Amino acid sequence: MFKILSKELLAPNIYRMDIEAPRVAQSAKPGQFIILRLDEKGERVPLTIADYDAAKGSVTIVIQTVGYSTGKLCELNPGDMIADFAGPLGQPSEFVHDSPGELSRKRILFVAGGVGTAPVYPQVKWLFEHGIKADVIIGAKNKDTLIFVNEMEAVAGNVYIATDDGSAGYKGLVTALLCDLIDNQGKHYDEVIAIGPMIMMKFVAQTTLKYGIKTIVSLNTLMVDGTGMCGACRVTVGGKTRFTCVDGPEFDGHQVDFDEAMRRQGMYRTIESRKAHMAEERAQGHACNIGLDR
Repeated sequence: MFKILSKELLAPNIYRMDIEAPRVAQSAKPGQFIILRLDEKGERVPLTIADYDAAKGSVTIVIQTVGYSTGKLCELNPGDMIADFAGPLGQPSEFVHDSPGELSRKRILFVAGGVGTAPVYPQVKWLFEHGIKADVIIGAKNKDTLIFVNEMEAVAGNVYIATDDGSAGYKGLVTALLCDLIDNQGKHYDEVIAIGPMIMMKFVAQTTLKYGIKTIVSLNTLMVDGTGMCGACRVTVGGKTRFTCVDGPEFDGHQVDFDEAMRRQGMYRTIESRKAHMAEERAQGHACNIGLDR
């Protein structure tokens, strides 16, 4: 069992939790993720690590209530226990393996969208601790849905904000701000790392392709077992099948078949919606005795 140490509301329906998980915290690296289960009968929920503290033995996760399991998770409070907290899983960020000399020559820009801002933070923090100040674009619908801005400003070179409605920072999409930085503000980057909604990463990759900038994306497709055995996380990269949980979650953004990934993601959303509806019916004593809930 794993204890919830703290809980904080970051934005509407978005929570930050610190989980007591010493072994995970000691082994975690930027870019990796965990899979948790609330109880023995619960479904596996994959979440990218948002921070970790080996000394305290804690791992930070950020959860958005988008379905039944994430909703139940966000109802828990400090002191409550989680049945399973497996990790760290997946491959760490590519730059972790670079030599100090290679890192010092890289000009890196992170593009973070929505909840994707959370897993960007440990990557930017790791680079900062190794003498590299990366730039960061944080995108959100409005100022009320921005997260991790203060944390990011403490470790990044420059932090640029883009909101759909212009309530904070640049008014427009992160891709428009990216173009503005390069075309009008004289910025030059050797690598872009994008984490956020699938559609955002797709268009970031399309944008950087025309500039010839290497681009890495972190795919948040559904993962179940964390070992690649179930195949639920398969994606097509460069015409070949890859498994997000073991080969990723980071891939070359210019090689990912985003349209296929989004179709499969949409299918899982439909299933999740049905499960949430069935759970609500059970709670109200109206559970169906046939079909999906059996």
